[in-house]
Amino acid sequence: MIDIIGYVAALVIGVVLGLIGGGGSILTVPLLVYLLGYSPVVATAYSLFVVGSSSLVGVVQKHRKKQVDFKTGLAFSFPSFLAVYMSRRYLVPYIPDEIFNIGGYVLSKDMLIMVFFAVVMFMAATSMIKKKEKKEEVHKPQPYYKTFVQGMVIGGITGVIGAGGGFLYVPALVLWAGLSMKKAVGTSLVIIAINSLIGFLGDLHTQTINWTFLLLFSALTIIGILIGGSLSKYVSNTKLKKSFGWFILIMAVYIIIKEFIQW
Repeated sequence: MIDIIGYVAALVIGVVLGLIGGGGSILTVPLLVYLLGYSPVVATAYSLFVVGSSSLVGVVQKHRKKQVDFKTGLAFSFPSFLAVYMSRRYLVPYIPDEIFNIGGYVLSKDMLIMVFFAVVMFMAATSMIKKKEKKEEVHKPQPYYKTFVQGMVIGGITGVIGAGGGFLYVPALVLWAGLSMKKAVGTSLVIIAINSLIGFLGDLHTQTINWTFLLLFSALTIIGILIGGSLSKYVSNTKLKKSFGWFILIMAVYIIIKEFIQW
């Protein structure tokens, strides 16, 4: 029964992604952890695969609208996927199960990952809530070494939490490459797809993957994206994104409270 609920939730996540163009995948990890009972390490690994495969669908959709700059996306992907792969292959597996123990209060690896994830959710929610439609601005490209550092940092965060990180990549693409907001959104999907799937490869060395579940979950998410994309023309993207931002904010607070209550 719980698996069925999980699959329905995967479809819902996909619909949200299709409707608002991003952000829905950030719910994948909490869903896998709190509803389906996976550990945060496994959940972030599975999330990378779900995010990567669904982003590929998004790339196709955006490319048809001529909103993807593949050259820029691939250039930004290089430092990012290095950081994602290294974090999944060499950082996450070697974080100790018990970070510290003070007076009986234990900070565990699972708790650390979920609290860090909640902080990133909070940042994403704030971005969605405050975001307003602005006139397109032209930015001068910055030196590539700065982009390399940014890509490494964002890639590292993406690797640890298993989310796409589009709300971080889009501003970087606008500021670094001088892309328009629409093209930055489409191009970010290229980076997210490459990073997530390569990051997932790092987990193949350290995790046992339930491929039946993962492929079905991912397929339902992609079907949801297609449904959401069809429905998007009938709803206000701005209002929907703001409402979803508040939902993500509430979820972030819930995760922090739940983790500290367990502590």
